[in-house]
Formats: sequence, C-alpha cells, structure tokens
Amino acid sequence: MAVNPLSRLLLSFQLFQGMSRAELMQMAGNTKFGFLKLPQGKTVIKAGDPCRQLLFLVSGQLTFAMQSDDHRYLVQETLAAPLLLQPDVLFGPQPRYTATAVTASPSHFITLSKDEVLRLTDDFLIIRLNLLNLLSSLAQRRGRHPWRPQPAELRERVIRFLTDHCVYPAGPKLFFILMSQLAHELAVSRLDISRCLNALQSEGLLTLHRGRIEIPMIEHLLMR
Repeated sequence: MAVNPLSRLLLSFQLFQGMSRAELMQMAGNTKFGFLKLPQGKTVIKAGDPCRQLLFLVSGQLTFAMQSDDHRYLVQETLAAPLLLQPDVLFGPQPRYTATAVTASPSHFITLSKDEVLRLTDDFLIIRLNLLNLLSSLAQRRGRHPWRPQPAELRERVIRFLTDHCVYPAGPKLFFILMSQLAHELAVSRLDISRCLNALQSEGLLTLHRGRIEIPMIEHLLMR
C-alpha cells in the first residue's frame, strides 16, 4: 500500500510520526485538512491574535518575529519548512499567538482546526502521544532555563541572551535592540556591552548597525 502525497508531507512533522500506513490512509480519508497558498510578504499569524488551528508550513520560508513585553526589543529570524507554527498556544488559558510570521517566499500550508486536532487525538493514540511529547518537550526546555548557572563572563552572558531569545538555535537572526537596552537587560554598563559586541564583530560572528545586531549564523556563537 503506497503512501499518498499528503501522508508523505504529514510524516515530516513530529505530530504524525510513527503512524502506520493504514492509520495514515484512515486519517487522510476522514480528516478535514485545509490547504493554504500564500505569496511572499503575506502575514500568516500575528502576535495577540487568537489561535484556532494548527498551521503546518510544508514549503517556503517565514520571517518569524517576537517582541519583548515592554516593546523595547524585537527578534526576527527566518525559518524554513517543515515547520509547525506555535502548537503550544492552541490550548491553555491564553490561546493567542505570541509571534508574528510573514512569508519570506511563496509558501504552502496545511491547516488543521482545533476541533479536528481534538478528534484526531481521540481516534489515534500515536497522535495523542506525539502531541503530549511535543508540548512536554517545549515546557521542560523552558522550565529549565531559570535554573541554569549564570555565566561569569560577559561574553557568555551576551551569547546566552541572544540564543535564549531565538525559536530555532541556528541560522540568521536579527536583533532590533539598542546597546543601552541590552546593557539594562544584563545589568552592566553600556560601555561594557559595546566592547563585548565589537569584539564579537571583529571575529566575524555578528555585524553591528544602529539599533540592530545582525547574526549570520547564530550557532557559530556557541562554537567559539
């Protein structure tokens, strides 16, 4: 029994991994999947909007942006398919997106309503377990962050700040933040922050602009 194209796409996402061919065929035939095609430059989700469905990016790239609660800084990164957008905000007391995503290239999505997600978790044990594992992994990773030892060196503290504020710990990132604000976040002087960032720039790890830090490959910060 061959796997149809839709099932093949779904298998690239953690939520459906481990399903048998028979289960995939049953799900594909009885589930109301939506399909969305967007050109470059279209807003897909917006921070603060209600989350009523799961969005699976199956092709293309997104510019993904998150802003601090006080609106003092913003982090922008480019994420590529396959990508499931913010599954952790579909449920809970505040089911609203915390990020804004705009298509960086023509993009295709598969959508799944909240009602369909609930039905699938009832019908398929593997989907229920995958969803629990996915949400648990996110919760456990975030829950450990406050308990990690604080780096003694300012360089490592700056790198920790930058990497902690990214969704995906690899690829290009853009931080819209003033040096004075970064100094405030790390409780050090602006002069110390300036020296640290300029040292990282001299090593080719980032580029400084007015009110903006451009990082070509953030994983390189962790390797130096």
